[in-house]
Amino acid sequence: MQATTRWVLAHKRLVAATWAILTLAGMGAAGPASKALSQEFSVPGREGFKTNQAITDRFKTGGNTPPIVPVVTLPAAVDVDSSQAQAGLATLVARLHRVLPSSRIASYLDGHDPAFLSTDRRTTFVLAYPRPETESFGQTPKAEKAAESALKGLTVAGAPVHLTGLQALQSSGGSSNGPGVAAEALLGGVGSLLVLSFVFASLLAFAPLLIALVSITTCFLAVWALTGVTQVSALVEFLIALIGLGVAIDYSLLIVVRWREEHANGVEGEEAVVAAMTSAGRAVLFSGSTVAIGLLALVALPVPFLRSVGYGGMLIPLVSVASSLTLLPVVLAKYGPRLDWPHRRSDRSASRAWTRWAQLVVERRWISATVAVGVLLALLIAATSLHLGAGAGNPDTIAHKGDAKSGLKALERAGVGAGALTPIEVLSRESSASGLATALAGVRGVHGASAPGGPQWRRGESAVLDVIPLRDDSSQAGREALADVRDTAHRLVPADAQVGGVMAQNQDFIHAVYGNFPLMIALIAVITLILLARAFRSVILPIKAVLLNVLSVGAAWGALTLIWQKGYGSHALWGVDASGAVPAWMPLMIFAFLFGLSMDYEVFILSRIREEYDRSGSTRAAVIGGVGRTGRLVTSAALILFLAFVSMASGPNVDLKMFATGLAAGILIDATVIRALLVPAAVALFGRWNWWLPDPLARILRLQPSIP
Repeated sequence: MQATTRWVLAHKRLVAATWAILTLAGMGAAGPASKALSQEFSVPGREGFKTNQAITDRFKTGGNTPPIVPVVTLPAAVDVDSSQAQAGLATLVARLHRVLPSSRIASYLDGHDPAFLSTDRRTTFVLAYPRPETESFGQTPKAEKAAESALKGLTVAGAPVHLTGLQALQSSGGSSNGPGVAAEALLGGVGSLLVLSFVFASLLAFAPLLIALVSITTCFLAVWALTGVTQVSALVEFLIALIGLGVAIDYSLLIVVRWREEHANGVEGEEAVVAAMTSAGRAVLFSGSTVAIGLLALVALPVPFLRSVGYGGMLIPLVSVASSLTLLPVVLAKYGPRLDWPHRRSDRSASRAWTRWAQLVVERRWISATVAVGVLLALLIAATSLHLGAGAGNPDTIAHKGDAKSGLKALERAGVGAGALTPIEVLSRESSASGLATALAGVRGVHGASAPGGPQWRRGESAVLDVIPLRDDSSQAGREALADVRDTAHRLVPADAQVGGVMAQNQDFIHAVYGNFPLMIALIAVITLILLARAFRSVILPIKAVLLNVLSVGAAWGALTLIWQKGYGSHALWGVDASGAVPAWMPLMIFAFLFGLSMDYEVFILSRIREEYDRSGSTRAAVIGGVGRTGRLVTSAALILFLAFVSMASGPNVDLKMFATGLAAGILIDATVIRALLVPAAVALFGRWNWWLPDPLARILRLQPSIP
């Protein structure tokens, strides 16, 4: 690191010019990069995905695209078979055909099918499958707006028509009305500036923000280049703006704090930069590597869009590390002393408050460890009840009010249930469709099944039939109904029946991802252990780091379960009722990001503890000195990331609120309960065994062995 820094300082103009060019190019590439990102979602090789692909190819509608669902609850005195009701329903269907001419539509009018009626025969609904407009996870916003306009003001026998469906609920919930990536990043940047101003009390607060700006724009340039080679998920765009903001500031914060410390202790000019980079720069290199590993491990999952998040997201920490280790030394060497104005806080000695805290934790190490473990165990127990739900979220929590919500409530009050929004689609031979529908209508947890006729539902020898479950797959009952439908269809028509639909594809996603989840964890753990063993020159410290990071993620899952699934805080904070389940993709993504991000703090603290131990030879002094020096730094870094995640939750989209909550809770738990309490207590408890490095492993890592 010392040689690299001296080379950088000897070529300041070249380094600065290179980053200036990359930044300007990145600003220009941000727009094209966003447009080039893929919205495609697929789970290759699974029945649900293959069936949905076949349905879409043959019928051009449905599959993983949920239907638009108009709902009518007739007045008590009106029978659904009356001429008045029949005429109104016919008008409704005709209007849908007019504005959605290529749609696949079915209703009670098709042979007076009871699948489209509630048991009291007062509530009826229509399924209208529009053609997919984009590859954006089955979204059909234009069709939904056209249907809404066509049905506006329409009544059936005097009863209003409520237009519901997943897309309508998401529109009512404001999922498309958020502040946007740029605005969210700006909010996070303003919050970060406030924290940095408190930390530095000088113009140096702008240095980490400069590095963040350079890193984010360069990441967009790199991702744009990557899209020319392979598909990259649109999710990466949010990660660059928000995760990139956090890690770039974290890395530069660590280096700037160490530079101020060296400068305060009398090291002048470029030597202060070299001294800071020799210690803090090395910690940044290892931290960035662990974050990149956490993201890259997503390639172990058999889902293309998650793999793209892995190798696309990996660029974020790598670019942040590169800018922190090259551009930041140039800034500090050239402008550091002038930016450190007005210098109102000295870094000559460790923080008195954090030093006293470290002394207290070391002296009460058993109590500290017990309290921390107790908090983590409580959250881990909560995490054991986590339920994986629909990828789009629980329909009951997507929107709080509006016409779409009224339609959903009407279905639920009538006993039809939310499953009507995500019917199970079965592809079969045309000759067996009617008989199969009759059999599937009797499956437990199913409201009804329909095999409509006509060219929109039957093509050649193929037919699509819809099974209406009582519950969606955010509930256990919905998942059991899907399994029973699959079993029944495969038993009755073993060679021909294929089960698809939104629910089936979501369950395929869960099985594909979480079936390979242990492999992903093992891959991360092994590579991280090797990196940290070299960084800390120890066996025990890396093992503790990995275990504590897993505990940190588990605690974040527990907080997510309590706040959102069980509703302890979701309504008070956001006015959203308990979801009953967490979207299937969320725990996985939280693990991938938190494992790497929280490892930053572990590396920051333990690197300094290792440095203090090498200087003093005392574990007690090392813990007190290390925490005293890094406590304020880690707290500030955690607060900056927390603010970035709060900005992510500023939009009305419930899924993003949930995701931001999990990340924010994980960061706060990690920075407080784990890093400020359990880590120093655990190091103090292990004493001299923290530094154990046997000779065989030392030879592999090319380090000096250490036998306590």
